[in-house]
Amino acid sequence: MSSRYSNLERPGLDLGALRSALCMPAGPFSRLDIVDRTGSTNTDLVEHARRETAGWPDLSVLGAEVQTAGRGRLDRSWVAPERSSLFVSVLLRPFNRQGRPVPTSAYSWFSLLGALALAESVEDRTEIAPQLKWPNDVTVDGRKLAGVLAQFVPGSGAEPPAVVVGVGLNVSLTDDELPVPTATSLLLEYSGTTDRNILLKSFLRTFADHYRAFCDVDGDAGAAWDSGPSLLARVGERMTTLGQDVRAELPGGGFLSGRALSLDGQGALVVRDDDGERHTISAGDVVHLRPQV
Repeated sequence: MSSRYSNLERPGLDLGALRSALCMPAGPFSRLDIVDRTGSTNTDLVEHARRETAGWPDLSVLGAEVQTAGRGRLDRSWVAPERSSLFVSVLLRPFNRQGRPVPTSAYSWFSLLGALALAESVEDRTEIAPQLKWPNDVTVDGRKLAGVLAQFVPGSGAEPPAVVVGVGLNVSLTDDELPVPTATSLLLEYSGTTDRNILLKSFLRTFADHYRAFCDVDGDAGAAWDSGPSLLARVGERMTTLGQDVRAELPGGGFLSGRALSLDGQGALVVRDDDGERHTISAGDVVHLRPQV
């Protein structure tokens, strides 16, 4: 299939147009920067958040045309050819509508919130309907389309903790450019568009709307939003992991097999084993989670 795309053009991101559409006063974002090349947008934005608090406020965005040292969960590598993907990170300093910091116990939901926003925005623009795989993947028919990584940024002095949510979306990768055979891209799924400017604007707008709604209910994943169902309900509706028989590989070589039943209030996965006992596992407890065959 890759021969079909041998002369594929990959235009760059239009920083000026993106800022005009997404940044204040026209949009919700405080700052948006795009660099040609970096090791990792998440790593860079975490450092900015720690060292330059005033210069990088809530809803600051950093994107890159190519990452050379991108990392996913558990430090797994995430790389792709230049301009073939969306690599973007968003800095969050969450406050509720009363101006109080959102409890840090809610921060575990931000990777799932980002994955949900990405899946919804992709569907809106491409007519592909991605699903979610716990804890942080966006998939199409079981193939990985995108990954999301949230990193905690400790507070300092009177400044509360922050979080950086990074997204890597495979846009125009051909079959011979995929990092693993179980991955896919929008191009390979016959997407209605592979214009990264359109995709980025759609994602960031959806993300900002979901973020504000979540903060407005003080980070309570089970609380309904003004626009409808809660974050827990929205994620659960799109998550294919729920209802599956799964095998969770744990640190140290152990494993847990059973039926994935639900998510708890912190976004952890509730699994019922063969003896009927229920176990709650967080993203940090799992090396791999696979369907049980």
